[in-house]
Amino acid sequence: MAFAVVYDANVLYHSYQRSLLIEVAQAGLVRARWTEQILDEVLRNLKKNRPDLSPARLDRTRELMNGAIRDVLVTGYEPLIGALDLPDPGDRHVRAAAIKVGAQTIVTNNLKDFPADRLAAWDIEASSADDFLHAMVDLNP
Repeated sequence: MAFAVVYDANVLYHSYQRSLLIEVAQAGLVRARWTEQILDEVLRNLKKNRPDLSPARLDRTRELMNGAIRDVLVTGYEPLIGALDLPDPGDRHVRAAAIKVGAQTIVTNNLKDFPADRLAAWDIEASSADDFLHAMVDLNP
């Protein structure tokens, strides 16, 4: 069975990287997960930085993303958030989601916000999108 990963907002922001990460999950190489809160962050930043994208198009992106991978949405992680400690408190929800689903990896490009010593107790590691994708190629040529 494929291992679980949580995709952070920053790796889902750029469309090409987002598509590749979704394809990795669709191929059954991992069980990719995210939360509505993670998607809120992605879409909020896209709205801010890409005013050329219509709200309807961004809503459609969310709908397509949530429909692209079976059981992708993590729920019920919220009670864990307050008990967690990370350098950026705004990232605690990502760690909480990873704990909730038993993820082995958080795929993020903000590695400094997910120090190994704060993740190790839960057997979670953080990986950049590039390192994660390279590992997927190495494991599944």
